[in-house]
Amino acid sequence: MSEPIVLGIESTCDETAAAVVQGRRLRSNVVASSMQEHARYGGVIPEIASRAHAEAFVPVVSQALAEADLDLSDVDALAVSAGPGLAGCLAVGVSGAKSLAWAAGKPLYGINHVIGHIAVTQLQFGPFPPDTLALIVSGGHTSLLHVEDVAKHVDVVGTTLDDAAGECFDKVARLLGFPYPGGPHIDRHAQSGDPKAIRVPQGLTQGKAGREHPYDFSFSGVKTAVARWIEEEEAAGRHIPVDDVCASLADSVASVLARKAMLGCQEYDSRTLIVGGGFSANSQLRAKLLEVGEEQGVEVRIPELKLCTDNGAMVAMLGVNLVEAGVRPSAMDFSIDSAMPMWQIYQ
Repeated sequence: MSEPIVLGIESTCDETAAAVVQGRRLRSNVVASSMQEHARYGGVIPEIASRAHAEAFVPVVSQALAEADLDLSDVDALAVSAGPGLAGCLAVGVSGAKSLAWAAGKPLYGINHVIGHIAVTQLQFGPFPPDTLALIVSGGHTSLLHVEDVAKHVDVVGTTLDDAAGECFDKVARLLGFPYPGGPHIDRHAQSGDPKAIRVPQGLTQGKAGREHPYDFSFSGVKTAVARWIEEEEAAGRHIPVDDVCASLADSVASVLARKAMLGCQEYDSRTLIVGGGFSANSQLRAKLLEVGEEQGVEVRIPELKLCTDNGAMVAMLGVNLVEAGVRPSAMDFSIDSAMPMWQIYQ
């Protein structure tokens, strides 16, 4: 089949998204976010998100097909995020995708949302070179993966042992009084601060823990250290230098991510690092990875901002990979898996 056309549907958290990809060309990409409905609660409320998905599903899918100038009968296959994610949110997207696939008589792939973050970079950078490594950084996941074949074989090199990078930022942002989501606020303030103003620890990089977990991540201690520093300063009646706190936090997290990613590239003799996930929109991380990549002779592929956050294009692109590889479609009774492991590409 030449240049398969795939409709991708995403509903893992607070974005309802659909996109059409033909080969390596993005024909449409529609996203409806319920983020503002969660802001007052300081985080995503699953019931609110699920209801928003149910309301947005038909309009978003319809718009994606319309912008691609296609009918459902024109697509070769559908792909939908089956996990990991919030169970109620996944259920809306998967049940909707199953209904569409059954009605149109089209094959359906229930894909791993995280692997989609890797696949989507092909729209901007083209095929993966051999022994590609991928750094996935989002609100719930921080993982280092070895991509042997994005449609058939992905190995976990390292993963987060507690808080992911995005969770760490959101928790510190709450301490600083920033509204949800906190990441963009920390990013903006960090650009005006001194990254060396505060000593922020770099988890799992030193001593025995660093040796035992060279590719794993831990940001819980980082959050705790920053929280204690803020509490001590407030208790002493001193002004909190918000810009400096943000810059020091951002520099610490970016340094750890870059250091471990480059270490993984050395281990697997990889000259290419793919970066994906919502947290890859962070400007300090992007700059740090590009800087160390140039120093180490590693090409760092970070997608444009609209492809970093959750979207249907990443689901559709992985679907295209699966179709091209001749992988059998998912059985129509496949289940959602809110804790789908990183090595599992699809259901």
